[in-house]
Amino acid sequence: MKRTLSFFVAAFCILLPWTTQRASAAEPIRPEQFAKLLALIKPEQGEEKWQQIPWLSNLWEARIKAAAEGKPILLWEMDGNPLGCT
Repeated sequence: MKRTLSFFVAAFCILLPWTTQRASAAEPIRPEQFAKLLALIKPEQGEEKWQQIPWLSNLWEARIKAAAEGKPILLWEMDGNPLGCT
């Protein structure tokens, strides 16, 4: 046990300098590239189908509706209030 622990401590000390190296800064976007990159990033018409779903913000109401229709529930949970209310 002591030998294994010593091995891992030694490996950690040897590998630590490689994990703490800073990444080089990205080159700034040139003005002639901006329009092309914006077209790649910005969603096109019809790509955001999830916005067409009538989402419910009340879990209890969603459970009642899902049970009545015999459908499962997709719970979209994240940190903070999904409605942006604080």
